[in-house]
Amino acid sequence: MKEIKAFIKPNRIQRVIEALSDNGFKSMTLSQAEGTGAFKSKGARPSLDFHVTDSPVVKLELVCQNEEAQAAIETIIANAKTDGPGDGIIYIANIENAFQIKTGDSLKRYDL
Repeated sequence: MKEIKAFIKPNRIQRVIEALSDNGFKSMTLSQAEGTGAFKSKGARPSLDFHVTDSPVVKLELVCQNEEAQAAIETIIANAKTDGPGDGIIYIANIENAFQIKTGDSLKRYDL
């Protein structure tokens, strides 16, 4: 299994979510975040929570089977890309296993 973390501009997240859902990726987690990358969005200002100057981003996380990862990555890129700088970044990590909290069952054997 693969864990995909994508940091995306807030104004692109809705189209990314819809495209992923249309391609069979139904379960994902979204979080508000602030980036500290090289690109600083126009109008970036100090955060009230973190006291750094930066750009708002949305962190999208999803876990999928190994053979599905490339399709998810391509979908995210196609729908998050803009003509401007600072479109974000995607990280991929291996997941050894996952368990349902309610049953304790391993999800490694099943489709996510």
